[in-house]
Amino acid sequence: MMLLTLIGFLLLVPPVAHLFNHDFSILGVPQVVFYLFGVWLALIIATWALTRRLEPDPDIETGEAEE
Repeated sequence: MMLLTLIGFLLLVPPVAHLFNHDFSILGVPQVVFYLFGVWLALIIATWALTRRLEPDPDIETGEAEE
């Protein structure tokens, strides 16, 4: 999970995002907007896929809290 956070941070920092800031637009929307929302969507999907593989927390299933 930490690796996904680091990759997401590196893809969204301004120097990297600036690489996609060109005078090119798709349906009137700048290319950088598609890049930013694409990275954001990819991070959401990757997080969903990772959380599906996690085992459920036994304390949550039984209703007991750790103290």
